[in-house]
Amino acid sequence: MKLFLTRGGPVVEHEGVRRLLPAAWDELVNADDLPQLLRSSMRQAAEVTKWDEASLLTPIGTQEVWAAGVTYLRSREARREESKSAGGGEFYDRVYAADRPELFFKSSPTRVVGPGASVRIRRDSRWSVPEPELALLIDPRGRIIGYTIGNDMSSRDIEGENPLYLPQAKVYDGSCALGPGVLVGEGPLPRTTEIRLEIFRRGAPAFAGATTLSQMKRDPRELVEFLYRETTFPAGCYLLTGTGIVPPDSFTLERGDEIRITIEPIGMLRNVVA
Repeated sequence: MKLFLTRGGPVVEHEGVRRLLPAAWDELVNADDLPQLLRSSMRQAAEVTKWDEASLLTPIGTQEVWAAGVTYLRSREARREESKSAGGGEFYDRVYAADRPELFFKSSPTRVVGPGASVRIRRDSRWSVPEPELALLIDPRGRIIGYTIGNDMSSRDIEGENPLYLPQAKVYDGSCALGPGVLVGEGPLPRTTEIRLEIFRRGAPAFAGATTLSQMKRDPRELVEFLYRETTFPAGCYLLTGTGIVPPDSFTLERGDEIRITIEPIGMLRNVVA
Protein backbone atom coordinates (compact mmCIF):
# COMPACT_ATOMS: atom_id res chain seq x y z
CA MET A 1 0.00 0.00 0.00
CA LYS A 2 1.02 3.59 -0.61
CA LEU A 3 0.04 6.63 1.39
CA PHE A 4 -0.08 10.09 -0.21
CA LEU A 5 -0.89 13.54 1.07
CA THR A 6 -3.06 15.54 -1.31
CA ARG A 7 -4.86 18.87 -1.21
CA GLY A 8 -7.97 16.95 -0.18
CA GLY A 9 -6.21 15.05 2.61
CA PRO A 10 -4.38 11.70 2.97
CA VAL A 11 -5.06 9.12 0.27
CA VAL A 12 -4.32 5.39 0.42
CA GLU A 13 -3.62 3.46 -2.80
CA HIS A 14 -3.81 -0.31 -3.11
CA GLU A 15 -3.95 -2.36 -6.33
CA GLY A 16 -4.77 0.74 -8.38
CA VAL A 17 -7.62 1.90 -6.15
CA ARG A 18 -7.26 5.20 -4.26
CA ARG A 19 -9.40 6.22 -1.33
CA LEU A 20 -9.51 9.46 0.65
CA LEU A 21 -8.90 9.03 4.37
CA PRO A 22 -10.74 11.04 7.03
CA ALA A 23 -7.74 11.09 9.40
CA ALA A 24 -5.03 13.76 9.57
CA TRP A 25 -1.44 12.86 8.63
CA ASP A 26 -0.11 12.90 12.19
CA GLU A 27 -2.98 10.67 13.35
CA LEU A 28 -1.96 8.06 10.79
CA VAL A 29 1.71 8.14 11.79
CA ASN A 30 0.71 7.68 15.43
CA ALA A 31 -1.61 4.72 14.75
CA ASP A 32 -0.86 1.51 16.65
CA ASP A 33 -1.19 -0.57 13.46
CA LEU A 34 -1.00 1.59 10.36
CA PRO A 35 -1.22 -1.26 7.78
CA GLN A 36 -4.38 -2.59 9.42
CA LEU A 37 -5.87 0.92 9.61
CA LEU A 38 -5.22 1.46 5.91
CA ARG A 39 -6.73 -1.89 4.96
CA SER A 40 -9.87 -1.03 6.93
CA SER A 41 -10.01 2.40 5.31
CA MET A 42 -9.88 0.87 1.84
CA ARG A 43 -13.22 -0.78 2.53
CA GLN A 44 -14.89 2.34 3.92
CA ALA A 45 -13.40 5.55 2.47
CA ALA A 46 -14.56 7.38 -0.65
CA GLU A 47 -12.80 6.51 -3.89
CA VAL A 48 -10.57 9.12 -5.56
CA THR A 49 -10.79 9.25 -9.34
CA LYS A 50 -8.76 12.35 -10.34
CA TRP A 51 -5.01 12.17 -9.84
CA ASP A 52 -1.94 14.10 -10.97
CA GLU A 53 1.34 15.36 -9.54
CA ALA A 54 -0.12 18.86 -9.05
CA SER A 55 -2.53 17.49 -6.43
CA LEU A 56 0.26 15.99 -4.30
CA LEU A 57 1.65 17.72 -1.22
CA THR A 58 4.77 16.95 0.78
CA PRO A 59 4.01 13.74 2.72
CA ILE A 60 4.75 15.26 6.11
CA GLY A 61 2.93 16.65 9.11
CA THR A 62 4.90 17.87 12.12
CA GLN A 63 7.69 15.30 11.70
CA GLU A 64 11.32 16.38 11.80
CA VAL A 65 13.69 15.08 9.11
CA TRP A 66 17.04 13.64 10.19
CA ALA A 67 19.80 12.13 8.09
CA ALA A 68 22.60 9.58 8.30
CA GLY A 69 25.94 10.29 6.67
CA VAL A 70 28.69 8.19 5.12
CA THR A 71 26.67 4.99 5.03
CA TYR A 72 27.90 4.06 1.52
CA LEU A 73 31.52 3.61 0.41
CA ARG A 74 30.94 6.04 -2.47
CA SER A 75 29.88 8.72 -0.01
CA ARG A 76 32.98 8.16 2.11
CA GLU A 77 35.22 8.55 -0.93
CA ALA A 78 33.48 11.73 -2.07
CA ARG A 79 33.56 13.35 1.38
CA ARG A 80 37.22 12.44 1.84
CA GLU A 81 38.14 13.97 -1.51
CA GLU A 82 36.19 17.20 -1.03
CA SER A 83 37.63 17.89 2.43
CA LYS A 84 41.22 16.66 2.14
CA SER A 85 42.66 20.15 1.61
CA ALA A 86 41.05 21.24 4.89
CA GLY A 87 42.48 18.26 6.76
CA GLY A 88 39.10 16.62 7.27
CA GLY A 89 39.40 13.61 5.00
CA GLU A 90 40.42 11.27 7.79
CA PHE A 91 37.23 12.04 9.72
CA TYR A 92 35.06 10.36 7.10
CA ASP A 93 37.15 7.18 7.15
CA ARG A 94 36.59 7.05 10.89
CA VAL A 95 32.85 7.63 10.57
CA TYR A 96 32.48 4.90 7.95
CA ALA A 97 34.27 2.36 10.14
CA ALA A 98 32.94 3.44 13.55
CA ASP A 99 30.32 1.61 15.57
CA ARG A 100 28.37 4.87 16.05
CA PRO A 101 26.82 6.27 12.83
CA GLU A 102 26.82 9.92 11.82
CA LEU A 103 23.31 11.33 12.44
CA PHE A 104 22.34 14.95 11.99
CA PHE A 105 19.24 17.13 11.87
CA LYS A 106 18.27 17.86 8.26
CA SER A 107 15.03 19.80 8.16
CA SER A 108 11.95 21.06 9.93
CA PRO A 109 8.66 20.35 8.10
CA THR A 110 8.39 23.94 6.84
CA ARG A 111 11.63 23.63 4.86
CA VAL A 112 10.71 20.35 3.12
CA VAL A 113 9.26 20.40 -0.41
CA GLY A 114 7.23 17.72 -2.13
CA PRO A 115 6.95 16.18 -5.60
CA GLY A 116 7.03 18.68 -8.44
CA ALA A 117 8.11 21.54 -6.17
CA SER A 118 11.37 23.47 -6.36
CA VAL A 119 14.49 22.58 -4.43
CA ARG A 120 17.19 25.20 -3.97
CA ILE A 121 20.94 25.64 -4.17
CA ARG A 122 22.63 28.14 -1.88
CA ARG A 123 23.60 31.46 -3.43
CA ASP A 124 26.93 31.33 -1.58
CA SER A 125 27.84 27.85 -2.85
CA ARG A 126 29.80 27.06 -6.00
CA TRP A 127 29.44 23.26 -5.87
CA SER A 128 26.00 21.79 -5.19
CA VAL A 129 24.60 18.31 -5.77
CA PRO A 130 21.46 16.30 -5.01
CA GLU A 131 21.80 13.25 -2.80
CA PRO A 132 19.19 10.57 -3.62
CA GLU A 133 18.30 8.53 -0.56
CA LEU A 134 15.88 6.01 0.83
CA ALA A 135 13.90 7.76 3.57
CA LEU A 136 12.38 5.91 6.51
CA LEU A 137 9.10 7.01 8.09
CA ILE A 138 9.36 6.10 11.78
CA ASP A 139 6.56 6.21 14.33
CA PRO A 140 6.90 7.61 17.88
CA ARG A 141 7.79 4.14 19.18
CA GLY A 142 10.77 3.82 16.89
CA ARG A 143 9.15 1.42 14.42
CA ILE A 144 9.80 1.80 10.68
CA ILE A 145 6.30 2.07 9.25
CA GLY A 146 7.04 3.16 5.71
CA TYR A 147 9.51 4.20 3.04
CA THR A 148 9.71 7.17 0.70
CA ILE A 149 12.28 8.95 -1.46
CA GLY A 150 14.45 11.74 -0.09
CA ASN A 151 16.66 14.33 -1.76
CA ASP A 152 19.32 15.67 0.60
CA MET A 153 20.49 18.78 -1.28
CA SER A 154 24.09 19.50 -0.35
CA SER A 155 26.73 22.20 -0.85
CA ARG A 156 29.90 20.19 -1.25
CA ASP A 157 32.28 23.15 -1.25
CA ILE A 158 30.94 24.47 2.06
CA GLU A 159 31.16 21.12 3.84
CA GLY A 160 34.54 20.45 2.23
CA GLU A 161 35.95 23.72 3.53
CA ASN A 162 35.41 22.48 7.08
CA PRO A 163 33.37 19.47 8.28
CA LEU A 164 31.97 21.68 11.07
CA TYR A 165 30.18 23.68 8.37
CA LEU A 166 27.93 20.69 7.65
CA PRO A 167 24.74 22.39 9.01
CA GLN A 168 25.24 25.28 6.58
CA ALA A 169 25.92 22.88 3.71
CA LYS A 170 22.84 20.79 4.48
CA VAL A 171 20.21 22.86 6.30
CA TYR A 172 18.57 25.75 4.46
CA ASP A 173 15.25 26.58 2.81
CA GLY A 174 14.39 24.10 0.05
CA SER A 175 17.31 21.79 0.88
CA CYS A 176 15.15 18.68 1.39
CA ALA A 177 12.52 16.98 -0.75
CA LEU A 178 10.32 13.99 0.09
CA GLY A 179 7.80 12.01 -1.92
CA PRO A 180 5.87 11.21 -3.92
CA GLY A 181 4.20 9.06 -1.25
CA VAL A 182 5.00 6.56 1.48
CA LEU A 183 5.18 2.83 0.79
CA VAL A 184 3.66 1.21 3.87
CA GLY A 185 5.08 -2.25 4.32
CA GLU A 186 5.26 -5.04 6.83
CA GLY A 187 9.00 -5.61 6.48
CA PRO A 188 12.29 -4.20 5.14
CA LEU A 189 12.83 -3.52 1.45
CA PRO A 190 14.94 -6.11 -0.41
CA ARG A 191 18.66 -5.44 -0.53
CA THR A 192 18.38 -5.55 -4.31
CA THR A 193 16.17 -2.43 -4.31
CA GLU A 194 17.64 0.09 -6.76
CA ILE A 195 17.99 3.84 -6.25
CA ARG A 196 18.35 5.73 -9.52
CA LEU A 197 19.26 9.39 -10.06
CA GLU A 198 18.77 11.31 -13.31
CA ILE A 199 19.54 15.00 -13.85
CA PHE A 200 18.34 16.86 -16.93
CA ARG A 201 19.63 20.25 -18.07
CA ARG A 202 17.66 22.17 -20.68
CA GLY A 203 15.87 18.92 -21.48
CA ALA A 204 19.01 16.87 -22.11
CA PRO A 205 20.56 14.26 -19.78
CA ALA A 206 23.35 15.79 -17.66
CA PHE A 207 24.03 12.92 -15.25
CA ALA A 208 22.68 9.48 -14.39
CA GLY A 209 23.68 6.96 -11.78
CA ALA A 210 22.31 4.07 -9.76
CA THR A 211 23.05 1.98 -6.69
CA THR A 212 21.26 -0.63 -4.58
CA LEU A 213 20.53 -0.97 -0.89
CA SER A 214 23.06 -3.83 -0.81
CA GLN A 215 25.78 -1.15 -0.99
CA MET A 216 24.63 0.43 2.29
CA LYS A 217 27.04 -0.45 5.10
CA ARG A 218 24.56 0.04 7.94
CA ASP A 219 21.19 -1.60 8.53
CA PRO A 220 18.30 0.91 8.63
CA ARG A 221 17.13 -0.53 11.96
CA GLU A 222 20.58 0.17 13.44
CA LEU A 223 20.31 3.81 12.36
CA VAL A 224 16.87 4.12 13.94
CA GLU A 225 18.08 2.57 17.19
CA PHE A 226 20.85 5.16 17.53
CA LEU A 227 18.53 8.03 16.59
CA TYR A 228 15.95 7.08 19.23
CA ARG A 229 18.41 6.33 22.05
CA GLU A 230 18.11 9.69 23.83
CA THR A 231 15.67 11.59 21.60
CA THR A 232 11.88 11.42 21.52
CA PHE A 233 9.71 12.13 18.50
CA PRO A 234 6.08 12.63 19.64
CA ALA A 235 4.79 12.64 16.04
CA GLY A 236 7.43 10.31 14.61
CA CYS A 237 10.12 11.42 12.18
CA TYR A 238 11.80 10.80 8.85
CA LEU A 239 15.34 9.51 8.54
CA LEU A 240 17.34 9.77 5.31
CA THR A 241 19.69 6.79 5.12
CA GLY A 242 22.59 8.17 3.08
CA THR A 243 23.58 8.25 -0.56
CA GLY A 244 25.57 5.90 -2.74
CA ILE A 245 25.35 8.11 -5.85
CA VAL A 246 27.61 11.17 -6.13
CA PRO A 247 28.15 13.01 -9.44
CA PRO A 248 31.76 13.61 -10.52
CA ASP A 249 33.67 16.48 -8.94
CA SER A 250 33.34 18.49 -12.17
CA PHE A 251 29.53 18.55 -11.86
CA THR A 252 27.46 21.15 -10.04
CA LEU A 253 23.75 21.83 -10.19
CA GLU A 254 22.38 24.85 -12.03
CA ARG A 255 19.08 26.61 -11.66
CA GLY A 256 16.51 25.03 -13.96
CA ASP A 257 17.98 21.51 -13.67
CA GLU A 258 15.39 18.76 -13.27
CA ILE A 259 16.18 16.06 -10.71
CA ARG A 260 14.49 12.67 -10.90
CA ILE A 261 15.01 10.05 -8.20
CA THR A 262 13.38 6.66 -8.68
CA ILE A 263 13.02 3.84 -6.17
CA GLU A 264 10.66 1.07 -7.15
CA PRO A 265 8.12 0.23 -5.88
CA ILE A 266 7.87 3.66 -4.18
CA GLY A 267 7.84 5.68 -7.41
CA MET A 268 9.67 8.76 -8.66
CA LEU A 269 10.41 12.04 -6.91
CA ARG A 270 10.81 14.90 -9.39
CA ASN A 271 11.99 18.40 -8.51
CA VAL A 272 13.39 21.40 -10.36
CA VAL A 273 16.23 23.55 -9.02
CA ALA A 274 15.16 27.13 -8.30
